[in-house]
This record gives sequence, C-alpha cells and structure tokens, in this order.
Amino acid sequence: MDIKNNILFITGKLAEKNLKKILDCIENKEFTYEIRNLNINVAALLTTDMIYRRIGSVDSFSKIILPGKVRGDVDELAKKLKIEIERGPEELKDLPVMFGGNPLKHDLSKYEVHIFAEITDAPNMDIEQIINLASYYRDNGADIIDIGCLPNKLFPHLSETIQELKQQDFYVSIDSHSDKELILGGKSGADYLLSIKSDNFYILDEVDSYPILIPKDGDMQSLYDCIDKCILNKRVFIADPILDPINYGFTKSIIRYSELRKKYPDIHIMMGTGNVTELTHADTTGMTMVLMGIISELKINHILTTEVSNHCRTVIKESDLARRIILAASVGNTTPKHINPGLLTIHEENPIRYDGEEVKELFRQVKDASYRIMNTNEGVNLFNKNGLQTAVDPFDFFNKIDVGDDTGHAFYLGVELARAQIAHQLGKSYEQDEELKWGCLVDEKIDDKLRFKEQGPTYKKKK
Repeated sequence: MDIKNNILFITGKLAEKNLKKILDCIENKEFTYEIRNLNINVAALLTTDMIYRRIGSVDSFSKIILPGKVRGDVDELAKKLKIEIERGPEELKDLPVMFGGNPLKHDLSKYEVHIFAEITDAPNMDIEQIINLASYYRDNGADIIDIGCLPNKLFPHLSETIQELKQQDFYVSIDSHSDKELILGGKSGADYLLSIKSDNFYILDEVDSYPILIPKDGDMQSLYDCIDKCILNKRVFIADPILDPINYGFTKSIIRYSELRKKYPDIHIMMGTGNVTELTHADTTGMTMVLMGIISELKINHILTTEVSNHCRTVIKESDLARRIILAASVGNTTPKHINPGLLTIHEENPIRYDGEEVKELFRQVKDASYRIMNTNEGVNLFNKNGLQTAVDPFDFFNKIDVGDDTGHAFYLGVELARAQIAHQLGKSYEQDEELKWGCLVDEKIDDKLRFKEQGPTYKKKK
C-alpha cells in the first residue's frame, strides 16, 4: 500500500460514524484514510498516554490526526510512534477545513414534531388580544393555536374567535372539559378537539375535527379502546397518554408513552410538555431539549405547550429550535452537540478567555488613558496607561478609576464592567463594546458598524 497520503484518524465510539460521514463528504480528497476507535465512548477523554498504549501498529500511515480535545504532549507521542501527528479541530464539523474544505453545516430548516401552543385563558381575552397572542406564538414556531377554555367560565365569543383565527390562516384546536364547547368549537371550524375520552366519544359523530384522545381517569385501557374505534372507523386522531409532573408519576408516564408506541407503531402521539416545564422551577432550555430527545426516540409527533409562568415565557421558541436540532442530529447519526448553540443560554461551550500574560503584554503596549476591559480566569482586568487592575466585583475598581467629570465615560465603564462580571461568573465570552450572547432567549442586535459593512457606503447611521 502507498502510505504517502494514508491518514489514521483516532476517535471514540460515539463519534466514529459521524467522523466517517464528514470525511466522506470532503470532495476531491487527496488522501486515503482509516478510522481507529480506541474503545472509549468520548474521544475527548483520551490522553496521549492512553493512545500510545492502545493505538497498535501505525506503519502503514503517513500521518495521525487526533481529536482536538485530547490531553497530553502530542509532540512526545509523535516521537514515540515515529510518525507525524496533528490535533484536529475541537468540533468535528470543522474537520474539512484542515483539508481546504468548508465546515459541515447542519440543516435546521426541517422538523418533524408539531407544536400546539395553548392560550390558556382565552375566555378572559377579547378576540383582538387572542389574535395578537396567536400571531406571536406562530412567529416563534407554533404550528397550531390551542384555544383553552376555563371551567365554570362562559366563553360567548368562542365561535367568533375560531372563525377569525381560521380566516387568518391559523390551524386551531379547542381545549375544553365541556362537551358543549367542544361541539361548538368543532362546528365553528376547529381543526382539533382536546380532549376526547371514552365518555364523550359520541362527539365525533357530530363534528369532523380531529380528536386528541386521552385516558379516562388515567385508565390506559379506555384510551386503547378509543384508539381501536378510531382505527376501525378510519378516523384520523392523535393519542395522548398524558405526561405527569415530576414527583407525581413523571417516570411512569414516560413509560406509558413508550408502551403506547410499542402497541401502536404507526399512530400519531402527542405529549403535553407544560406539565413539566410549567411545574418545575428550572431553566426551560435544558428541560425542553431533554424532553425533545425523549419525543424523538419515541417518535412522538406533536407537543402541547404553554407560556404561562414567567420562567416559561420562551418555551415555544426553545421547542422550535430543539425540534430542529434533534432532527439534524438524528439525520446526521450524532448526538445533539455542536449543531447549534441557541439553547446554551447561561453558559457557553468555548468562552473567549485571555491568558493573564496576554493581558499584561497588551497593558505594556498601551500609551493612552482609555480603559480596556478583558476577562481572564482570574477575573475582570481593567487597564490603561496608568495601571492594570484585576477584580471580580466592579465596585472593587471604584477608587481606582479616574474619569474626572466625564459622566458619560463613567456610565460606559459601569455598563461594561457589569457585563464583564456577569460573563466571568457564568463562564460566557466577553468582548468590550459587544452585547453578551444569550442564545435563543434574546434576539441579537445588529451592530451599526457591521450593518454598514454589509450594506456598503450608501448606508448612513441614523442620528
């Protein structure tokens, strides 16, 4: 074998298939390759010592490329193995760049899970308010607007609301415990009815809407009976065995979904994720992603979610991104990592941090009184020609800052130091004069300088 351009790629079990896919996508390759899995799940846990013990013969290769996060002395390993060794990039998607190609891009334009977004207190809102909220939900990714009715609360404009939503091209579901409201909703044009059980199954004889079937009083057999009737009658339907809150049967309810999917491999299933997101005081981005992973593995087709609690105010947007990431990961046969950072809202994977020596070198070059702010692992660094100070709490700089009577400069430093402190404490990137990044939770503002660069010399900044 000609070993001139034969490269050995080292990896772990989880990344092996994705690595092969990426290498195969590199056009006009001027090398042959072999992938060697060193029997460890995560390649980043490898060390150069482990590689030396496990790698085996390398006589037929011209070069070895290691995962980017391998720990240890690569040069020493190269001497031991008597072969050229390079570190690859930290993210597999960037591997083609080493060979003159473009980084792998994941397609986030597609999704498989549909989002029902519930307006929980629609009877307390007028039609204009409902339309405005429905439009907001749709803009954030909702596919169907669920009109939530309230027990013992009249909803005199229910029919008119549904008709107006339909006129504005919304898909609509009606969610009620009242059989009369469900029938009225169906006759007014609602596409879906939440919820139909064994004791109100007769409603389907009166309307054409698609039913969402649920168990009566938690009895799964009653749900199976309704499913079998719909299948027999060739009626399109969605089944929901109900997701229970944490500490109230959450794990058992996940098992119910699994059993339902095994029993009926081809039916459409819904999961109401709000029972977890709304009733758990934790950031919803992580919960949403984990739930979407379960939804993907069980091939659940629809979710019903809400944005009632303050900590759930972006759940629809999060769910929209999560379903796209999950599908891209599934298509790429990889874990949902390094696909899109939008759900990393509090922390960052690779925050920009400067080395203390780098900051000291920059400080020695500064010849003016303007303050620079840079973060290192030690804290926030504030410096100009007069000195370099490091702290975590911006108040510790108070007696060391000299801006005279320039209140504008003082205000600017206060804002920037606060940003730098937040970034340091949360492990986020901080660049002076730049907004902190909060993933999908906050829309990024377009910088005027960047906008000018993109639009060309005809652009003029507004006064």
